[in-house]
Amino acid sequence: MSEKKMTSSRRHHLKSLMLQIAANWIEKEKQEIAVSKQNYVAEKCPPPALSGDQATLMETCKKLHALIDKIDEERYDLQIKVGKTDKEIDDLKIKVVDLAGVKKPALKKVRMSADAMLKALLGSKHTVNLDLRANLKQVKKEVKEEPTEAVGDWRKNIEDKADRKKMFEAS
Repeated sequence: MSEKKMTSSRRHHLKSLMLQIAANWIEKEKQEIAVSKQNYVAEKCPPPALSGDQATLMETCKKLHALIDKIDEERYDLQIKVGKTDKEIDDLKIKVVDLAGVKKPALKKVRMSADAMLKALLGSKHTVNLDLRANLKQVKKEVKEEPTEAVGDWRKNIEDKADRKKMFEAS
């Protein structure tokens, strides 16, 4: 079977449907979270009994302050632990980068003169002007001069070659 490509309008329609479904799911999750929060608060924090005299109210406030202090201490301890683990994670990330190493780009071929290479190696303060080509042996091209006798008339050369060819064919 041949597979047909989906048209852009169809793709756009399906994408919008998926986004609508996802938005509905997110809305349901938010409602469920709100309900679970209300249930948790109702379970853990019963409504305060405000009926009574001042002494009972003071006692209730002291209990609440003690609970708040205990929760603050736990929160502080957890913040310290989170800070330590964050620092440890950062250290481990640095170690991973060190172990993996940084990828170096491929080197490019660069044509440089010997003077430029020495300048790059030694720095700009040390200028060394070496003429390395001066030390090489210079070879002069010798021009072959053909004797003028051999040049002659070109027709004569062709005739000589034709005679030689006949000589080889005859034998």
